[in-house]
Amino acid sequence: MANEKDTYLKKDLEVREIALGRPAAEWELAARPNRISPWLLSRMDEFLFDEFSDEYLATAKLEELMKGIPVPLRQEDTLAFGSEKGLDIRVICENMAKIIGIDPAFPHAEAYMAFITQFLGKKAYELFTKAAGLEADGGDPLSACIHYRAALTMKPDDRDSIYGYARICRALYNASTDEKFVGTFKAESLAYFELLTELYPQFADGWYYLGYIYLNMGMYTKAHLAWTRFMLRSNKSAEKKEVAQRMEQLTVPMEIERGYNAVLAERWFEGLAILLPYTESVYKDWWPLWYYIGLARLGTGRYDEAKENFIRVLRLNGTQRDAMKELIKLYEEEGDEEMSRKYIDKLKLLDKTEED
Repeated sequence: MANEKDTYLKKDLEVREIALGRPAAEWELAARPNRISPWLLSRMDEFLFDEFSDEYLATAKLEELMKGIPVPLRQEDTLAFGSEKGLDIRVICENMAKIIGIDPAFPHAEAYMAFITQFLGKKAYELFTKAAGLEADGGDPLSACIHYRAALTMKPDDRDSIYGYARICRALYNASTDEKFVGTFKAESLAYFELLTELYPQFADGWYYLGYIYLNMGMYTKAHLAWTRFMLRSNKSAEKKEVAQRMEQLTVPMEIERGYNAVLAERWFEGLAILLPYTESVYKDWWPLWYYIGLARLGTGRYDEAKENFIRVLRLNGTQRDAMKELIKLYEEEGDEEMSRKYIDKLKLLDKTEED
């Protein structure tokens, strides 16, 4: 078995933590919540596992590193692996890279990284990033995602790998209609665009995409700030023109966001003063506008008006859970069991649909 004290990850973890100025749990894929692996694990079915023979281990001087370590093989690799000529070592490295990309917490990930480094060199991560880019361009985003993760597991502060990974996660959630998938991959993409801009603040493209993610999440002030940084760093005239137009369009949404924040801070009347004028504007069909007005009216004791606001939210967005939860509480306080049950059942139906 590989010596735990000398494994790839552990021997330089402290050095990398100091270099990045962040604890490993924030940037090491193996240390962070393994949230997107469930959507990648089906790719594990491509592999069978065998072990190197004692003769090969002795000849290649790999006894300490690979003794008792299973080697991932695809079906087409198995014949060559057992033949006299053997299987090209680069194929084995590629298979190992896919395993650690699918599941960075795989029990033998550290031995695999050490093996890859020994045979492909310390910059093997660049090969995986290049492969990921080709797969992304070729219409296989899930494989690209796996290769980017393999590269990041080997070198978590590599700019191109972070950028590529954040972008491919964005492409994946933009192409999906599954609410849980979208939420998970959006969170992963956001985390890595934020990491990218913190580690490489002069890299303009990181701020460009981060602004769009913030915009998509309704975080208008953050989007404006991200794009301000992009404008200061970019020399791409077409993208700067596009972003300038977006920033101009954010003037009113940022003011509405200021109203949301006042409501969240329980400054009810301030929030209402900011938000109510927009109910007669082009923003009158924004469900969050009515949701926060409803919260403010709850805070001021105007329960009937709040109820109408939450009902309006559901007319605009029939799956908005928070509005349903507020209605359940309001109807329970009124003793209206029938209406309370109606929204409880709707929430249960949403949960079942997601599970299915």
